[in-house]
Amino acid sequence: MATLTYHVAVSLDNFIADQAMMDGNIDSTLFLFEGEHVPDFLSEIQEYDAVLMGAKTYEFGFKFGAKPGEPGYKGIKHYIFSSSMQFESNAEVELVKGDAIEFIKNLKQQENGKLWLCGGGELAGALLTHQLIDQLVLKVNPVMVGEGVPLFGSLKPRLKLELVDMKQYVNGVTKPTYNIFYI
Repeated sequence: MATLTYHVAVSLDNFIADQAMMDGNIDSTLFLFEGEHVPDFLSEIQEYDAVLMGAKTYEFGFKFGAKPGEPGYKGIKHYIFSSSMQFESNAEVELVKGDAIEFIKNLKQQENGKLWLCGGGELAGALLTHQLIDQLVLKVNPVMVGEGVPLFGSLKPRLKLELVDMKQYVNGVTKPTYNIFYI
């Protein structure tokens, strides 16, 4: 059975995107896109066998020149969950228009290895409701953004977490890794 890790950047006030990112104004975001945490992240994601993301997270890559149907991360199978996007699935990127929860339940049961949920918040909340996320890796940016996309969307989860790793970077980013215990 595969494990599902929600590995995502987050502000101190638990937003995975601030209003600037939501508006497409990357230059004015408070999130840190430079620093020693970036090469660590790029190395770590190569350990995942597949990446799962909602449409808004996938479309975020379009701001950097990606096109529909192209992978955002080379060498990792992509599953994009959207009922409104239109593109042809291919060997690298599969568009899933059906029930995301059932698809991911089946994917976890049929696969071995590591699955990476990189966003978005509402998809994460739905997966958490169905107890499908096994681990939480947060790249906590030393910023408070006040509003944006919440870590678990509209869900207000109640969880017990076990800290299994912690890394701190010079630029103030911290990266706690937690195993999730559902209560």
